[in-house]
Amino acid sequence: MRDAECLVFVEVRYRRPGRYGSAADSIDGRKQRKLTAAAAMFLGINPGYARNPARFDVIAMDGPTQGESNIQWLRDAFRPPA
Repeated sequence: MRDAECLVFVEVRYRRPGRYGSAADSIDGRKQRKLTAAAAMFLGINPGYARNPARFDVIAMDGPTQGESNIQWLRDAFRPPA
């Protein structure tokens, strides 16, 4: 997605309530590396976007608990390793 001039890579995660942690917790180092690799592949195929600043956002949905879901938008959720 685009946010003004910024290219935003968005990961959407959903978790039911349970013992495995929240949807946001599921964006661990392994998942971050996979998302970074996917972004690099996208930029390789679409070099016109390579000059734009980029960020990684996460939409994390947990629930439902007591009939309601919790939705978080984590802007700039992580930075790729240098």
